[in-house]
Amino acid sequence: MVDFVDGTAFNHEQGNRARKLFAAVVLAALDDAIADDKKYGNGPEQIARWARSRDGREVLSCAGIDPNERVVSGLMEFVGKGVRTSVALSREESERRQVQEQAEAA
Repeated sequence: MVDFVDGTAFNHEQGNRARKLFAAVVLAALDDAIADDKKYGNGPEQIARWARSRDGREVLSCAGIDPNERVVSGLMEFVGKGVRTSVALSREESERRQVQEQAEAA
């Protein structure tokens, strides 16, 4: 019984690592689309094409993201903002956005 629990915990941990790896691929695809948007002006279309492709849907699914049209439109909106993923995920950027939203609400 203990071996079963250890094996299940190991498999769960392996699954989490795989999900994080695929999430990193999604972030890289977003960064590539943002770079394309700055260079060629077609970033949102590029990320939409990728997310709707068979490979894109597979990567999104493996990252734990449901590959539906709502997700695709969210990815397009994110790319349209032009903020790199490393900046968007930083604490300073989230604090800046929170202050900006509070100022707009007031």
